[in-house]
Amino acid sequence: MSAEKRPASDAFGSSQMIVKRQRSNGDLSGSNAVAVVNSTAQDGALIQAVPRTSGLQAPILELTGHSGEVFATRFDPTGQHIASGSMDRSIMLWRTYGECENYGILNGHKGAVLDLQWSRDSRVVYSASADAMLASWDLDTGLRIRRHVGHEEVINCMDVSKRGEELLISGSDDGSIGIWDPRQKEAVDYIETEFPVTAVTLSEAGNELYSGSIDNDIKVWDLRKKSVAYTMIGHTDTITSLQISPDSQTLLSNSHDSTVRTWDIRPFAPTDRHIRTFDGAPTGLEKNLIRASWDPQGQKIAAGSGDRSVVVWEAATGKLLYKLPGHKGTVNDVRFSPTSEPIIVSASSDRNLMLGELGK
Repeated sequence: MSAEKRPASDAFGSSQMIVKRQRSNGDLSGSNAVAVVNSTAQDGALIQAVPRTSGLQAPILELTGHSGEVFATRFDPTGQHIASGSMDRSIMLWRTYGECENYGILNGHKGAVLDLQWSRDSRVVYSASADAMLASWDLDTGLRIRRHVGHEEVINCMDVSKRGEELLISGSDDGSIGIWDPRQKEAVDYIETEFPVTAVTLSEAGNELYSGSIDNDIKVWDLRKKSVAYTMIGHTDTITSLQISPDSQTLLSNSHDSTVRTWDIRPFAPTDRHIRTFDGAPTGLEKNLIRASWDPQGQKIAAGSGDRSVVVWEAATGKLLYKLPGHKGTVNDVRFSPTSEPIIVSASSDRNLMLGELGK
């Protein structure tokens, strides 16, 4: 198959060539990576228009292969691999560098895959699904290690402990937060709440759990007592994601009210813990659980948007740094590479992932 040139879209700048590359023999899925190359033609030669800032094969790559909306995407802790979860009930595994080939597909869920996490050693992927189950997947064999059963309705979100014993946290439409030992089929414990749980994250120390719900409030749970330590109020619609900053001092939240917010979660912070509100990433009519995330240094914040863009702000000031087009549907999840390279991956309702580098 020869490389195929297509007319340039209006994504990521005006002067481009899109190259559909031949997939490698290791590609298990028939999926393709499309390189979107910023370029200008001069005397018949192709030259780079923008200085490169990463080791990606092209400044922007489109990863295609899912047959349904993509709701979640995550880099593994090394930054060398990407996992994506979709309405098509599959989890796809991609290489970040080189041809970005899809080297594995994990099948077994009976509902959409709504959230994902990697184990700390990058050997296991954990998934949360609309089939009311969590699953653990062995990446050496591509087989499911076990299903984790107990929730009664859709599992919207999950997190994994940052240190100590590896624990999973899940939030479900059944109003409960599950606490799981990945080695066991059933939950270690549940925290019962009054409303469907749409976002969860665990503190680095593992003693506090943050949850968001359709009641618009962020609750901070003391895990030892299984009680609410305090509540952060300010969002005016469903909380869609929560993530703690790398220095553990700030919580990032996203909401259906079309705002991303930061909160002071230090132990002796003022009663009003709200720090900043970030605008520019509207929810859209689909009302998906769009996620926001920190970069590894805690200096930038990214969020997906219902207007089909990826939005990146400066965390300290709220300044809008980038509003990146390219997707043809709601951008549901955006993640920064854990490496020092300025790379982000986004997952969209257009069934595709976009992997690209930010400028200096």
